[in-house]
Amino acid sequence: MRLKLLGAAASALIALTACTDEPSAPTPPPVAAPALQLVSYDSCDRLLADVRAAAKASVQAWGFGNQMMWRDFASGTERATGGKAAVPDAAGPAYSGTNTHEAGVDEPDLVKTDGKRIVTLSQGMLRIVDAAQHKLTGSVQLPQSGDELLLSGDHVLVMGGRSYYPAARGGPMAIAGSTTITLVDLTTAKVISTYTIDGTFADARQTGSVARVVVRSTPKIVFKPDARGDQKTLIANNRKIIDKTPIEAWLPSYSSDGKPGTVDCGDVRHPATFSGSELVTVLSFDLAANQLADGVPAALFADGETVYGSGTHLYLANDERWRGVGTKGKTELYMFDITGRQPRYIAAGTVPGWLLNQYSMSEYSAAANDTLLRVATTTGHPWGQNTKSTSSVYALRTDGGTLRVVGSVGGLGKGEQIYAVRFVGPTAYVVTFRRTDPLYVVDLRDPAKPVVAGQLKIPGYSAYLHPLSGDRLLGVGQAADDNGRTQGTQISLFAVGDPANPQRLANHEVGDHGYSEAEFDPHAFLYWPETNLLVVPVQKWDSDKGEAGALLIKVGDTGLTEVGWITHPIRPTSSYYPTAIRRSLVIGDELWTVSDSGLMASTLAGAKRVAWLAY
Repeated sequence: MRLKLLGAAASALIALTACTDEPSAPTPPPVAAPALQLVSYDSCDRLLADVRAAAKASVQAWGFGNQMMWRDFASGTERATGGKAAVPDAAGPAYSGTNTHEAGVDEPDLVKTDGKRIVTLSQGMLRIVDAAQHKLTGSVQLPQSGDELLLSGDHVLVMGGRSYYPAARGGPMAIAGSTTITLVDLTTAKVISTYTIDGTFADARQTGSVARVVVRSTPKIVFKPDARGDQKTLIANNRKIIDKTPIEAWLPSYSSDGKPGTVDCGDVRHPATFSGSELVTVLSFDLAANQLADGVPAALFADGETVYGSGTHLYLANDERWRGVGTKGKTELYMFDITGRQPRYIAAGTVPGWLLNQYSMSEYSAAANDTLLRVATTTGHPWGQNTKSTSSVYALRTDGGTLRVVGSVGGLGKGEQIYAVRFVGPTAYVVTFRRTDPLYVVDLRDPAKPVVAGQLKIPGYSAYLHPLSGDRLLGVGQAADDNGRTQGTQISLFAVGDPANPQRLANHEVGDHGYSEAEFDPHAFLYWPETNLLVVPVQKWDSDKGEAGALLIKVGDTGLTEVGWITHPIRPTSSYYPTAIRRSLVIGDELWTVSDSGLMASTLAGAKRVAWLAY
């Protein structure tokens, strides 16, 4: 029986339960994750009592500290990540899907294709293109902002929303908002279902036709940041406000096709210790259905700014970089089973340091019924000069309701921080940077005793690593001089067949202080293995007006060769700035490139223009 806001059914709330020459530095000690505790509640009143107590213990003079937007303003590490592969289709040509972290787990992006249709979203307008006829067949004007799409069959899920900074909630830096989820039928080019919920969109993952959408929210509590008094008095006043706040302030409200609802108390869990200042809700939608319904919410009193999905499991990670300089920091990890209709919380754990992005996590099964989570983190503050920072790789295994560290190796990049991570089978490739780029090869075959097998130091760094067949690895990042000053986008080809002796076989430098969106959003990265073609968007400033386009690189066994450069027409509203290409995809023998100005089809061989569809 579900707990309604005034109900009395029972429910269990579950617990959170600069480079180095010494890669073999002392292994960090295992970290004890919080123990699982099951707390039984017989009403929402019991839940409210615990939530109020947690919130009063964590509230500060200005409100809730973890609502501060430090990481959004000062860190460039909240970025989406993801590998494109050929998708076979017996009824049509082979095509590339979105570049994703894990095979079979799709990630939202601004363009999707099924090999026949291309669906794009730009400035609130969803467009449907017949790829074979090079023709726009439909469009839908959407009310929400955002450019996040998921596709299954004839339905596309659009996720977006709005964020704002209410001056009276948690201080002027607090964030609030709403997320709108829209289901569009591609055959009719019409919206068939709409769902809106309190909170900001974090990320989503799709397995089969089922999408799991993660939304972050903060309690709807009105503090008084301009009140007078010393810190002790302000905290006391805030606690009085919390004592008068009903449970509804913590539980997100939603509307599904006009029918209102609220996340149920029976669908909420909380760790043994928690702040009461944030809630993360996982919604589930079947894209094969014609309605979004209630989204079967599963909520946890925690935060989850980093999302990783393995197919059977969904992981949410939250670190403490918002606390600022001087804190050691840790990352909390939450694991859900997503094989059922509603996500089921399994376990939680903690590791020191902070994550770069979702690629800092990887699930791996070395044997049947033995699932490991590998995590790479950097300790020390994530921005500014920090000569004491260092990075580590951890292996965790579920133990009851705990993700427990079973092994770790540290001492990577002393005085540096992680710029890229890629787990490939039982191996981790970790790039750290301050002046040079050490590429570390970490052997995780024995998860209890991971070791640094080898390393390679080169100028610059890779911000995204992409595995190829034949023990090759591609890196996209920045070239740099001996002082660590970046010079422009750099493509690197590595040979990693010998873990003890990784080699860079070739590199291609764009120069001119160029940069690629693929450096911070791997959805912009395309590698088409059938023709060994790499395509990345690049912007560079070698003239007064600069240049922007898609760089085409032929990847050989030991070399990189530039074979093309595709540009889009300058938008009529901008006579100065070049048009930035955002994405590329392959359908049959054509290469499509996508910008905010339109779509261009070019020949896959030779990159000759075939068609231009302007927005």
